[in-house]
Amino acid sequence: MARYVCSFQFPASQENFLMLISEVLRSCNFEIVYDTDDYMMGREIPGRVSFTQLVTVEALVDKSHTNQQEVRMNCVIKNEELPLKVNNHCRRMFDTVKQAIAEKAELQVH
Repeated sequence: MARYVCSFQFPASQENFLMLISEVLRSCNFEIVYDTDDYMMGREIPGRVSFTQLVTVEALVDKSHTNQQEVRMNCVIKNEELPLKVNNHCRRMFDTVKQAIAEKAELQVH
């Protein structure tokens, strides 16, 4: 199973940040399958890759480091594919989502 993890910390409210993550995931070809006030799960929309390559994103707000002015989130991006190559589908989706979150959050902050 391929699995990639990253963390983000942004000056934003938790509600605004979760809306931002939802927008980013949708723009990266994910559908939101589960959404609460501190957790979101997205699943890659089928059709472009085989079933085992479909990627799942889990975004969890770290409440121990989150306050009114700042949000910290841990993000796990994974699929069932064995990562036999460094440049596999899961890694490419990880890079895409990570970059999209950073760009979207930067636009929201400034």
